[in-house]
Amino acid sequence: MTAPLPHFNLTRPRDVAAAVAALCDHRGSRCIGGGTDLLVNVRHGLDRPECLIDLAGIDELSGVEMTDAGLRIGAATSLATLARMPQIAEQYRALVDAASGIAGPGHRAMGTVGGNLCLDTRCIYYNQSEWWRSANGYCLKLKGDICHVAPQGQRCHAAFCGELAPALMVLDAEVEVAGSEGRRRIPMADLYTDDGRAHLTLVAGELVVAVHLPAARSPSRYAKVRTRGAIDFPLAGAAVALSIDRTGAVASLRVGLTGTNPRPLLLDGTAEFVGHVLDDEALQRLDRLVRRQTAPMRTTIASAHYRRIAAAALVRRLATELRMPPGPVP
Repeated sequence: MTAPLPHFNLTRPRDVAAAVAALCDHRGSRCIGGGTDLLVNVRHGLDRPECLIDLAGIDELSGVEMTDAGLRIGAATSLATLARMPQIAEQYRALVDAASGIAGPGHRAMGTVGGNLCLDTRCIYYNQSEWWRSANGYCLKLKGDICHVAPQGQRCHAAFCGELAPALMVLDAEVEVAGSEGRRRIPMADLYTDDGRAHLTLVAGELVVAVHLPAARSPSRYAKVRTRGAIDFPLAGAAVALSIDRTGAVASLRVGLTGTNPRPLLLDGTAEFVGHVLDDEALQRLDRLVRRQTAPMRTTIASAHYRRIAAAALVRRLATELRMPPGPVP
Protein backbone atom coordinates (compact mmCIF):
# COMPACT_ATOMS: atom_id res chain seq x y z
CA MET A 1 0.00 0.00 0.00
CA THR A 2 1.36 3.42 -0.98
CA ALA A 3 1.90 5.76 1.95
CA PRO A 4 0.04 9.10 1.76
CA LEU A 5 1.98 12.28 1.28
CA PRO A 6 2.33 14.38 4.44
CA HIS A 7 1.06 17.94 4.59
CA PHE A 8 3.22 20.58 2.91
CA ASN A 9 2.85 23.99 1.33
CA LEU A 10 3.32 24.41 -2.44
CA THR A 11 4.53 27.52 -4.22
CA ARG A 12 4.96 28.10 -7.95
CA PRO A 13 7.44 30.91 -8.64
CA ARG A 14 7.50 32.44 -12.12
CA ASP A 15 11.23 33.17 -12.33
CA VAL A 16 14.56 32.14 -10.80
CA ALA A 17 14.72 35.15 -8.47
CA ALA A 18 11.33 34.23 -7.00
CA ALA A 19 12.41 30.62 -6.58
CA VAL A 20 15.53 31.70 -4.69
CA ALA A 21 13.43 34.00 -2.51
CA ALA A 22 11.04 31.12 -1.75
CA LEU A 23 13.96 28.88 -0.77
CA CYS A 24 15.23 31.56 1.60
CA ASP A 25 11.78 32.39 3.04
CA HIS A 26 10.60 28.84 3.69
CA ARG A 27 12.89 26.92 5.97
CA GLY A 28 12.98 23.24 5.11
CA SER A 29 11.75 23.86 1.55
CA ARG A 30 12.75 21.71 -1.42
CA CYS A 31 12.70 22.38 -5.15
CA ILE A 32 10.74 19.92 -7.26
CA GLY A 33 10.93 19.28 -10.99
CA GLY A 34 9.43 15.94 -12.02
CA GLY A 35 9.42 14.57 -8.47
CA THR A 36 10.26 11.03 -9.57
CA ASP A 37 12.78 10.59 -6.74
CA LEU A 38 11.80 13.28 -4.24
CA LEU A 39 8.15 12.27 -3.87
CA VAL A 40 9.11 8.63 -3.34
CA ASN A 41 11.45 9.70 -0.55
CA VAL A 42 8.73 11.90 0.98
CA ARG A 43 6.28 8.97 1.00
CA HIS A 44 8.90 6.81 2.74
CA GLY A 45 9.56 9.46 5.36
CA LEU A 46 13.10 10.12 4.15
CA ASP A 47 12.35 13.77 3.47
CA ARG A 48 9.85 16.02 5.25
CA PRO A 49 9.80 19.34 3.38
CA GLU A 50 7.58 22.04 4.84
CA CYS A 51 7.28 23.60 1.41
CA LEU A 52 7.76 22.34 -2.16
CA ILE A 53 8.87 24.90 -4.75
CA ASP A 54 7.57 23.84 -8.16
CA LEU A 55 10.04 24.91 -10.86
CA ALA A 56 7.92 23.80 -13.84
CA GLY A 57 6.64 27.31 -14.62
CA ILE A 58 10.05 28.99 -14.94
CA ASP A 59 10.84 29.37 -18.63
CA GLU A 60 14.55 30.04 -18.05
CA LEU A 61 14.99 26.57 -16.56
CA SER A 62 13.64 24.67 -19.57
CA GLY A 63 15.00 23.90 -22.99
CA VAL A 64 18.23 23.17 -24.81
CA GLU A 65 20.20 25.84 -26.65
CA MET A 66 22.96 24.78 -29.03
CA THR A 67 25.46 27.22 -30.52
CA ASP A 68 28.90 27.06 -32.11
CA ALA A 69 30.35 27.71 -28.65
CA GLY A 70 28.61 24.76 -27.03
CA LEU A 71 25.41 23.71 -25.31
CA ARG A 72 23.16 25.11 -22.59
CA ILE A 73 20.66 22.77 -20.92
CA GLY A 74 18.06 24.17 -18.55
CA ALA A 75 17.78 22.34 -15.23
CA ALA A 76 14.06 21.67 -15.69
CA THR A 77 14.54 20.09 -19.13
CA SER A 78 13.14 16.57 -19.12
CA LEU A 79 15.41 13.58 -19.53
CA ALA A 80 13.22 12.41 -22.42
CA THR A 81 13.79 15.69 -24.26
CA LEU A 82 17.53 15.31 -23.85
CA ALA A 83 17.49 11.67 -24.96
CA ARG A 84 15.67 12.25 -28.23
CA MET A 85 17.74 15.11 -29.69
CA PRO A 86 19.89 13.68 -32.52
CA GLN A 87 21.96 16.87 -32.80
CA ILE A 88 23.15 16.35 -29.22
CA ALA A 89 23.89 12.68 -29.85
CA GLU A 90 26.24 13.62 -32.69
CA GLN A 91 28.53 15.68 -30.44
CA TYR A 92 27.75 14.55 -26.89
CA ARG A 93 27.05 10.84 -27.24
CA ALA A 94 27.79 9.99 -23.59
CA LEU A 95 25.13 12.45 -22.44
CA VAL A 96 22.44 10.94 -24.65
CA ASP A 97 23.55 7.42 -23.69
CA ALA A 98 23.07 8.32 -20.04
CA ALA A 99 19.76 10.17 -20.42
CA SER A 100 18.13 7.55 -22.62
CA GLY A 101 18.80 4.71 -20.18
CA ILE A 102 17.65 6.31 -16.92
CA ALA A 103 14.83 4.39 -15.19
CA GLY A 104 11.82 3.84 -17.50
CA PRO A 105 10.03 5.92 -20.17
CA GLY A 106 7.56 7.41 -17.69
CA HIS A 107 10.37 8.49 -15.37
CA ARG A 108 12.28 10.07 -18.24
CA ALA A 109 9.18 11.97 -19.36
CA MET A 110 8.83 13.54 -15.91
CA GLY A 111 12.37 13.50 -14.51
CA THR A 112 14.59 16.53 -15.08
CA VAL A 113 18.26 17.24 -15.66
CA GLY A 114 18.57 19.16 -12.40
CA GLY A 115 16.76 16.45 -10.49
CA ASN A 116 19.12 13.76 -11.74
CA LEU A 117 22.16 15.87 -10.86
CA CYS A 118 20.81 16.46 -7.34
CA LEU A 119 19.58 12.92 -6.60
CA ASP A 120 19.87 11.88 -2.99
CA THR A 121 22.46 9.20 -2.26
CA ARG A 122 21.18 5.65 -1.86
CA CYS A 123 21.70 2.68 0.48
CA ILE A 124 19.77 -0.51 1.24
CA TYR A 125 19.60 0.58 4.90
CA TYR A 126 18.23 4.03 4.00
CA ASN A 127 15.85 3.60 1.05
CA GLN A 128 13.28 1.64 3.02
CA SER A 129 9.94 2.32 4.64
CA GLU A 130 9.72 4.08 8.00
CA TRP A 131 8.74 0.93 9.90
CA TRP A 132 11.65 -1.05 8.37
CA ARG A 133 14.19 1.63 9.26
CA SER A 134 12.83 2.08 12.77
CA ALA A 135 13.00 -1.68 13.36
CA ASN A 136 16.72 -1.52 12.52
CA GLY A 137 17.43 1.48 14.71
CA TYR A 138 17.63 3.83 11.73
CA CYS A 139 21.09 4.70 10.32
CA LEU A 140 23.75 7.38 10.28
CA LYS A 141 22.19 9.12 7.27
CA LEU A 142 18.88 9.74 9.03
CA LYS A 143 17.87 9.65 12.72
CA GLY A 144 20.43 7.00 13.73
CA ASP A 145 23.97 7.05 15.09
CA ILE A 146 25.48 4.05 13.30
CA CYS A 147 26.30 3.18 9.70
CA HIS A 148 25.15 -0.41 9.17
CA VAL A 149 27.49 -0.67 6.20
CA ALA A 150 30.57 0.28 8.24
CA PRO A 151 29.57 0.08 11.94
CA GLN A 152 33.03 0.99 13.24
CA GLY A 153 33.15 4.33 11.45
CA GLN A 154 31.33 7.64 11.60
CA ARG A 155 31.00 8.22 7.87
CA CYS A 156 27.95 7.65 5.66
CA HIS A 157 28.75 5.51 2.62
CA ALA A 158 25.44 5.87 0.76
CA ALA A 159 26.23 5.93 -2.97
CA PHE A 160 25.42 8.57 -5.55
CA CYS A 161 23.65 6.93 -8.50
CA GLY A 162 22.80 9.83 -10.81
CA GLU A 163 23.75 9.06 -14.40
CA LEU A 164 24.12 12.45 -16.08
CA ALA A 165 26.91 13.67 -13.80
CA PRO A 166 29.72 11.35 -15.01
CA ALA A 167 28.82 11.99 -18.65
CA LEU A 168 28.82 15.75 -18.08
CA MET A 169 32.11 15.54 -16.19
CA VAL A 170 33.97 13.93 -19.08
CA LEU A 171 32.44 16.52 -21.42
CA ASP A 172 33.93 19.30 -19.26
CA ALA A 173 30.54 20.73 -18.26
CA GLU A 174 29.90 23.54 -15.80
CA VAL A 175 26.88 23.99 -13.54
CA GLU A 176 25.15 27.36 -13.23
CA VAL A 177 23.85 27.93 -9.72
CA ALA A 178 21.63 30.78 -8.46
CA GLY A 179 21.30 31.91 -4.86
CA SER A 180 20.76 34.92 -2.63
CA GLU A 181 24.32 36.10 -3.34
CA GLY A 182 23.84 35.96 -7.11
CA ARG A 183 24.91 33.39 -9.67
CA ARG A 184 28.04 31.30 -10.09
CA ARG A 185 29.36 28.68 -12.48
CA ILE A 186 31.38 25.76 -11.21
CA PRO A 187 32.89 22.62 -12.76
CA MET A 188 30.48 19.71 -12.56
CA ALA A 189 32.73 17.82 -10.12
CA ASP A 190 32.59 20.76 -7.68
CA LEU A 191 28.84 20.27 -7.19
CA TYR A 192 29.59 17.23 -5.02
CA THR A 193 31.36 16.22 -1.83
CA ASP A 194 32.39 12.75 -0.64
CA ASP A 195 29.74 12.61 2.09
CA GLY A 196 26.73 10.32 1.81
CA ARG A 197 24.72 12.49 4.19
CA ALA A 198 25.38 15.84 2.49
CA HIS A 199 26.77 15.16 -0.97
CA LEU A 200 25.91 18.50 -2.62
CA THR A 201 27.90 21.72 -2.21
CA LEU A 202 24.80 23.87 -2.70
CA VAL A 203 24.30 26.23 0.22
CA ALA A 204 20.94 27.26 1.68
CA GLY A 205 18.90 29.19 -0.86
CA GLU A 206 20.73 27.89 -3.95
CA LEU A 207 19.36 25.90 -6.87
CA VAL A 208 20.77 24.55 -10.14
CA VAL A 209 19.74 26.73 -13.09
CA ALA A 210 21.49 25.17 -16.08
CA VAL A 211 24.36 23.08 -17.36
CA HIS A 212 26.85 24.53 -19.84
CA LEU A 213 29.02 22.40 -22.13
CA PRO A 214 31.79 23.59 -24.44
CA ALA A 215 31.85 22.48 -28.05
CA ALA A 216 32.57 18.75 -28.04
CA ARG A 217 36.25 17.93 -28.45
CA SER A 218 36.29 14.15 -27.96
CA PRO A 219 34.07 11.21 -28.88
CA SER A 220 32.34 9.91 -25.76
CA ARG A 221 30.19 7.03 -24.51
CA TYR A 222 28.37 6.00 -21.32
CA ALA A 223 27.38 2.53 -20.10
CA LYS A 224 26.21 0.94 -16.85
CA VAL A 225 25.28 -2.28 -15.12
CA ARG A 226 22.14 -2.70 -13.03
CA THR A 227 20.17 -5.52 -11.48
CA ARG A 228 17.36 -5.35 -14.03
CA GLY A 229 17.49 -4.10 -17.60
CA ALA A 230 15.23 -1.15 -16.78
CA ILE A 231 14.03 1.01 -13.90
CA ASP A 232 16.88 0.17 -11.49
CA PHE A 233 19.59 2.61 -10.47
CA PRO A 234 23.08 1.69 -11.71
CA LEU A 235 25.23 -0.58 -9.59
CA ALA A 236 28.08 1.03 -11.50
CA GLY A 237 28.13 3.45 -14.42
CA ALA A 238 31.00 4.84 -16.48
CA ALA A 239 31.51 7.59 -19.04
CA VAL A 240 34.60 7.87 -21.23
CA ALA A 241 35.67 10.72 -23.52
CA LEU A 242 38.66 9.76 -25.65
CA SER A 243 40.48 11.45 -28.50
CA ILE A 244 43.05 9.59 -30.58
CA ASP A 245 45.46 11.52 -32.80
CA ARG A 246 46.44 10.46 -36.32
CA THR A 247 49.44 8.53 -35.04
CA GLY A 248 47.17 6.34 -32.92
CA ALA A 249 48.24 7.90 -29.60
CA VAL A 250 45.89 9.27 -26.95
CA ALA A 251 45.30 13.01 -27.33
CA SER A 252 42.97 13.28 -24.34
CA LEU A 253 41.22 10.89 -21.96
CA ARG A 254 38.60 11.60 -19.30
CA VAL A 255 36.70 9.01 -17.27
CA GLY A 256 33.65 9.58 -15.07
CA LEU A 257 32.07 7.07 -12.67
CA THR A 258 28.82 6.77 -10.74
CA GLY A 259 27.11 4.28 -8.43
CA THR A 260 30.22 3.35 -6.46
CA ASN A 261 31.02 6.29 -4.19
CA PRO A 262 29.06 8.96 -2.30
CA ARG A 263 29.86 11.33 -5.17
CA PRO A 264 30.36 10.89 -8.92
CA LEU A 265 34.06 10.61 -9.72
CA LEU A 266 36.22 12.20 -12.38
CA LEU A 267 39.07 9.72 -12.49
CA ASP A 268 42.50 11.08 -11.53
CA GLY A 269 45.63 10.06 -13.40
CA THR A 270 44.29 9.81 -16.95
CA ALA A 271 46.78 12.42 -18.18
CA GLU A 272 49.51 9.77 -17.97
CA PHE A 273 48.00 8.04 -21.03
CA VAL A 274 48.29 11.12 -23.26
CA GLY A 275 50.89 10.66 -25.99
CA HIS A 276 50.86 6.88 -25.70
CA VAL A 277 49.03 4.17 -27.61
CA LEU A 278 46.07 2.76 -25.69
CA ASP A 279 47.14 -0.85 -26.18
CA ASP A 280 46.20 -3.84 -24.03
CA GLU A 281 48.89 -3.03 -21.47
CA ALA A 282 47.63 0.53 -21.16
CA LEU A 283 44.05 -0.71 -20.81
CA GLN A 284 45.17 -2.94 -17.95
CA ARG A 285 46.71 0.10 -16.23
CA LEU A 286 43.49 2.02 -16.77
CA ASP A 287 41.56 -0.90 -15.26
CA ARG A 288 43.78 -0.80 -12.14
CA LEU A 289 43.37 2.97 -11.90
CA VAL A 290 39.58 2.62 -11.79
CA ARG A 291 39.73 -0.13 -9.15
CA ARG A 292 41.99 1.95 -6.90
CA GLN A 293 39.76 5.03 -6.96
CA THR A 294 36.33 3.44 -6.70
CA ALA A 295 35.28 2.59 -3.16
CA PRO A 296 31.92 0.80 -3.25
CA MET A 297 30.50 -0.44 0.03
CA ARG A 298 27.67 -2.85 0.86
CA THR A 299 24.99 -0.30 -0.03
CA THR A 300 23.17 -2.46 -2.60
CA ILE A 301 22.19 -6.11 -2.98
CA ALA A 302 25.23 -6.60 -5.23
CA SER A 303 28.62 -7.02 -3.61
CA ALA A 304 31.09 -4.16 -3.42
CA HIS A 305 33.73 -6.32 -5.14
CA TYR A 306 31.45 -6.94 -8.11
CA ARG A 307 30.66 -3.24 -8.50
CA ARG A 308 34.36 -2.31 -8.47
CA ILE A 309 35.15 -4.94 -11.12
CA ALA A 310 32.11 -3.88 -13.16
CA ALA A 311 33.15 -0.22 -13.11
CA ALA A 312 36.64 -1.11 -14.35
CA ALA A 313 35.25 -3.42 -17.03
CA LEU A 314 32.87 -0.75 -18.29
CA VAL A 315 35.70 1.78 -18.61
CA ARG A 316 37.90 -0.69 -20.41
CA ARG A 317 35.12 -1.66 -22.81
CA LEU A 318 34.21 1.94 -23.66
CA ALA A 319 37.85 2.95 -24.11
CA THR A 320 38.36 -0.01 -26.44
CA GLU A 321 35.37 1.05 -28.54
CA LEU A 322 36.59 4.65 -28.75
CA ARG A 323 40.31 4.07 -29.38
CA MET A 324 40.17 3.68 -33.16
CA PRO A 325 42.25 6.51 -34.69
CA PRO A 326 40.54 8.99 -37.06
CA GLY A 327 42.49 7.70 -40.06
CA PRO A 328 45.93 7.77 -41.65
CA VAL A 329 47.80 10.98 -42.33
CA PRO A 330 47.10 11.90 -45.97
